[in-house]
Amino acid sequence: MTDRPEESKAEQALEYDASQIQVLKGLQAVRKRPGMYIGATNSQGLHHLVWEIVDNGIDEALAGFATKISVVIEKDNSITVTDNGRGIPVDLQKETGKSALETVFTILHAGGKFGGGGYKVSGGLHGVGASVVNALSAELAVEVTRDGKRYYMDFVRGHVQTPMKQIGTAPHEEHGTKVHFLPDPDVFTETTVFDMETLTTRVRELAFLNKGLQISIRDERSKEPVEHDFLYEGGIRHYVEFLDRGRQPVFPDPVYVEGVENGITVEVSLQYTNDYHSTLKTFTNNINTYEGGTHEEGFKQALTRIINSYGRTNKLIKDNEENLTGPDVREGITAVVSVKHPDPQFEGQTKTKLGNSDARTATNHVFSQEFSQFMNEHPQVAREIVQKGLLAAKARSAAKRAREVTRKKSGLEINNLPGKLANNTSKDPKISELFIVEGDSAGGSAKQGRSRLTQAILPIRGKILNVEKATMDRILSNEEIRSLFTAMGTGFGSEFDVNKAHYHKLIIMTDADVDGAHIQTLLLTLIYNFMRPMIDAGYVYIAQPPLYRVRQGNKFQQYIDSDEELQTLLGSLPAAPKPQIQRYKGLGEMDAEQLWDTTMNPENRRLLRVTSDDAEAAAAAFTMLMGEEVGPRRQFIEANAKFVENLDV
Repeated sequence: MTDRPEESKAEQALEYDASQIQVLKGLQAVRKRPGMYIGATNSQGLHHLVWEIVDNGIDEALAGFATKISVVIEKDNSITVTDNGRGIPVDLQKETGKSALETVFTILHAGGKFGGGGYKVSGGLHGVGASVVNALSAELAVEVTRDGKRYYMDFVRGHVQTPMKQIGTAPHEEHGTKVHFLPDPDVFTETTVFDMETLTTRVRELAFLNKGLQISIRDERSKEPVEHDFLYEGGIRHYVEFLDRGRQPVFPDPVYVEGVENGITVEVSLQYTNDYHSTLKTFTNNINTYEGGTHEEGFKQALTRIINSYGRTNKLIKDNEENLTGPDVREGITAVVSVKHPDPQFEGQTKTKLGNSDARTATNHVFSQEFSQFMNEHPQVAREIVQKGLLAAKARSAAKRAREVTRKKSGLEINNLPGKLANNTSKDPKISELFIVEGDSAGGSAKQGRSRLTQAILPIRGKILNVEKATMDRILSNEEIRSLFTAMGTGFGSEFDVNKAHYHKLIIMTDADVDGAHIQTLLLTLIYNFMRPMIDAGYVYIAQPPLYRVRQGNKFQQYIDSDEELQTLLGSLPAAPKPQIQRYKGLGEMDAEQLWDTTMNPENRRLLRVTSDDAEAAAAAFTMLMGEEVGPRRQFIEANAKFVENLDV
C-alpha cells in the first residue's frame, strides 16, 4: 500500500509526459544495456566482441575479396583483427555527413550488410558489428588501407578521439582493415581476459566453413607466443575428418556435395563411423544453428529418402521389411550442413534455429540430387551405408523390447522415482536442482547439508557406462543411467522432451581428481548424446569444490581452489600460529556443513555452466582416449606425461 492519496487516471496520465522520455544519443544505448546487443557482459559476451570484428572480414571473404584474417591477443589482453579485404570505405556517407569509416564505428546498424548492395550474404548473428564493439571498448583504433593510401582513426568508449586522417601511402595492390580494441572493464566487470582455447576453437571452425580462407590466431601474452594457422581447401570435408578423429570410418573419404538453388548455397559433407551415435552440425552464414531448423530438416528428409530408395531398388531392403527410419540411417553418421542464405530468419530460444522454408527446399533438392548420384556411382559404399542402417533398425527393435522390459521391471515413469534419489520438496522446476554426486559418502553429506526445498541428491557409484560404445538396450540396462533418466523426467532418445525436466539445474559434483574428471567426462558424454537439449537450454552445470581448507588458530579459515592460490595465501599470513592445511582428496572428506558452505550454497558456490562446445570437446576427448584408435591416444600420453605429478597408484 502507499501513503499517497488516490488520483484519477487522467491525473496519473498527465505525469507521463515528454520529460520522462529518455533519449540515448549515439552509442549510449549500447553502454546502458549491453546485454541487448551482445547477449551478456560475461565471458561469452566478451568473446562475442571478437566475432563481430572477425565477421566483417568473413563478409569480405564471402564476397570474394579477402583471403586472410588474423586474430592477435596482445600482451595487455587487447585484440587486433586484420583482414586483406577491400578496406572499409573512407569517402563521405551522405546520410550522416561523416566518413563511411566513422559511420560504421559510431552508428548502430550501419554497414554494407544492411543496404542490400554491399554483401549478398553476410555472417554474424546479431548484425551489430563494429559500432557495438566500439561502444563497449575502453579504446579502439582502426587502420584502413585502400586506393594506395592508409587511413587511421581512434575512439575512446565509442567517442571519436582522433578524427580520420591519412597517415601514409601503400602499394595499390595492398588493401584491408586492421582493428585494435581493448574491452572496457567498466562494462565487462566479470572478466576482460580472453581465453585462447575458446578463440582457437571458433577460428578453426570458421576456417572449416570457408574453404580457402586462411585464418590465424596468436597469443602474445606468454613468454613464447602461441600461434595457430588454419587453411582448409576441402572446407567442411576436412571438418568431418576433424570431428571423426579417433573413430573408425566405414569408408575412406567423407562424402561432399555442393550446389546453389534460388541464391542459397548448400554444402553438405558426411561420413559414417563404427559408432552408434550421430554428430550433426548445422550452420547458416557461419552461425552454428544449435537448434537446427529448416536446412537440417531438408537434409534429414533427403538422407532418409535416398537411402531407402537405393535399398529398395537394389533389393537390400526386402519387400516384407519396413523402411528405415531417420534415426536408423543417421546412426554412426558425422555430418556438417552449411548454407549461405541472403536473408536468414532465425528463431528459437537462443535465436540459433533457421526458419526460412526456402532453405529446407534448397537443402533437400541439392543434397538429394548429389547424394543420389554418389550412391549410384559408389555401389560398395552405398551398400555399406544401407547395411549400417539395417543393423541400426534391428538394434532399435531390440532397444524397444528392452525399454518395455525395463519399464516393467523398474519403471522409467515419472511417478516411479529411483530409490536412491533424495528428492526436493518443491515442485517448481525453475528453482529445483539435481546434484549428481560421486560416491555414497559424499551423497550422504550432500543429503544432510542440502536445502530440502530446492536441492535433490542422486548418488552414483563409480564410473557409469561408456555410452560411446554401447547400444541403447545395454544403456537402458545400466542402473545409474536409468536412474538419471527417470529422475529428470524428460524421457530419452527420440522421446526426450526438455519441457518435462523436473529440474532446471542439473549439477555434476565429483571429486577434484583424475577419477572425478573421468566420471565428469562420462556424464557429459551421456548428456551430450542423449540429453543435449538440457545443455542447449543452459540447465547443465559442474560444481567447483575447493582443493584446500586453511585454518590458523580459531579466528581464520579459508577455502582454496588451486596450488597457486594456496601459496599466495600462505605468503600473506603471519608466521604464528602455524597454518593448518587440509587437502581434500574427495567430497567424502567434507562434512555436511563444509560441503554446503563450499559447494552447494547458492550464496557463495561456484558453478560452471556447460555449453554445447564444452560437452562436444569432452565427448571428442573421451573418444580419443577410450576409442579404438591407438595412435591419437599414444600421442596424447606422450605429449602430456610430463604434466603428471604425484600420481596416486
